[in-house]
Amino acid sequence: MAATASPGAGRMDGKPRTSPKSVKFLFGGLAGMGATVFVQPLDLVKNRMQLSGEGAKTREYKTSFHALTSILKAEGLKGIYTGLSAGLLRQATYTTTRLGIYTVLFERLTGADGTPPGFLLKALIGMTAGATGAFVGTPAEVALIRMTADGRLPADQRRGYKNVFNALIRIAREEGVPTLWRGCIPTMARAVVVNAAQLASYSQSKQFLLDSGYFSDNILCHFCASMISGLVTTAASMPVDIVKTRIQNMRMIDGKPEYKNGLDVLMKVVRYEGFFSLWKGFTPYYARLGPHTVLTFIFLEQMNKAYKRLFLSG
Repeated sequence: MAATASPGAGRMDGKPRTSPKSVKFLFGGLAGMGATVFVQPLDLVKNRMQLSGEGAKTREYKTSFHALTSILKAEGLKGIYTGLSAGLLRQATYTTTRLGIYTVLFERLTGADGTPPGFLLKALIGMTAGATGAFVGTPAEVALIRMTADGRLPADQRRGYKNVFNALIRIAREEGVPTLWRGCIPTMARAVVVNAAQLASYSQSKQFLLDSGYFSDNILCHFCASMISGLVTTAASMPVDIVKTRIQNMRMIDGKPEYKNGLDVLMKVVRYEGFFSLWKGFTPYYARLGPHTVLTFIFLEQMNKAYKRLFLSG
């Protein structure tokens, strides 16, 4: 009797017991937040690099290492974690929605005999989940970009947000609620590109490593496949990412925005800063992407195992 009434109890149709959808959403967000604690400094460096040299100004940072040491020198150890609250909220919204929707759609489209969806359908599910998650997470993303960019400005020009909630309230009050979704289109486009590139390249990389005979299906293999996948994903998504970063950080000049749209950002970056500036911040972006993916899935796996052991066993 108790088994039938409790959540995640045994099912009469013979399918294995699984955690409720709400728990899947919760674990997805918590896993992303746990990974963000480790990679936040790389996000900060990436954002500073992408804004360096904006408007044909001299580049503030020569390399990612130069950016990191400059930030540490000027803002201290605490400075490299600027915007952490926004990074955590971004994961709580974006990753929770993305992984939750992906899991739900994946389960719904799995055949009655347990056959998983085909590769193209998996890619479509991933892109749909990514775009939806990006829309939900855009306000936190706007706050994150602005908070991480603040330290590079002269003291009298800084926005001075105390935390992510202070940032969201002030942006809505001072610039209007729609500003919270500024750069929403390139943010969603980046999510689609990232999810499509990650799915395809991770799957191929993992298969290649397993076929080589030097790897077995374990954490080392997953980490190496993630890093190879991260290289492809970074190269594919960075031009869209720099568009998103510039639009979300832009100010109004004489009542007019600095950029008209994403295409205007791309044209100005290429014209004034050079074609390869579209990949500015490549190193920290790449260094962040692989480990963040690995850490997210490691945390997620451990939470799922703990839940099954505590609530679904016996």
